[in-house]
Amino acid sequence: MTTVVVTGATGNVGRYVVSELRRRGIPHGALTRNPERATAVLGPGTDLAQGDFTDPESLRAAFAGAEQAFLSCANDPRQVENAANAIEAAATAGVRQIVLLSTVGAEAGAAKTFADQHGRIEHRLHSAGTPFVILRSSFLMSNLLGSLPTIGQAGRIFLPAADARIAMIDPRDVAACAVAVLSGKSGDGETHLITGPEAITFTEVARRLSTALGRTVEYVAVPDEAALDAMLEAGLPSRLAEGVVGIFQLLREGINADTTDSVRQLTGHAPRPVADFAHDLMAPLLTR
Repeated sequence: MTTVVVTGATGNVGRYVVSELRRRGIPHGALTRNPERATAVLGPGTDLAQGDFTDPESLRAAFAGAEQAFLSCANDPRQVENAANAIEAAATAGVRQIVLLSTVGAEAGAAKTFADQHGRIEHRLHSAGTPFVILRSSFLMSNLLGSLPTIGQAGRIFLPAADARIAMIDPRDVAACAVAVLSGKSGDGETHLITGPEAITFTEVARRLSTALGRTVEYVAVPDEAALDAMLEAGLPSRLAEGVVGIFQLLREGINADTTDSVRQLTGHAPRPVADFAHDLMAPLLTR
């Protein structure tokens, strides 16, 4: 019997939620609209629940009989609507708890798109009548993977972060917190800000990467306009590229400059430093 339905199961956090549930022997289903891709990412033998955020009927079928749900929706123009569909389907199916992956700075009406979208989703969850816990993740270390091409080619990271201090977090730690909550380590209605162990600048990140990767890595601060142009040239939709630039504007304003002890409180272990993420998840990709 499936007890936990994981949405966003092939995403940066969701894939580790699935692996941690599997490690603990907790019955679960990974919601996917592409079973072939999900199997490639999650491995053979994964229990897949086929469904699509834009198809409420498929969501109701996927959540039928489940006790809990981990809700993660990708940043796109339909994000709020997709999350609302999932929340309603979970409530209709009688799911007794939803654990929502949100973001630091989430606020309905915020000037920056992603913060506004996550804030609106949180508001929808509050009004749904289903018990919930919200995990507001800080800047994910997995965002560093987007710089792998320039690290590999030029040994440089080009981002509009300036000297912002960022308490970035390993997605594996976010997933561990989610599974801890799904296992009863949080009271319903609580919101946890999940951060890494320290707030560091990208110049410091580059130093840590240099040691962990065994190659010189430098950080080059670029203006917002240059970052936006580069993303558009790489083929990112304009709305997504503008949202990413908006994130860095918030980071420069200090929205993610503070650390919390939430990872240790929920999981019993300290959050991983950026060097561990680089060694475990970046280095293997650079050697391919």
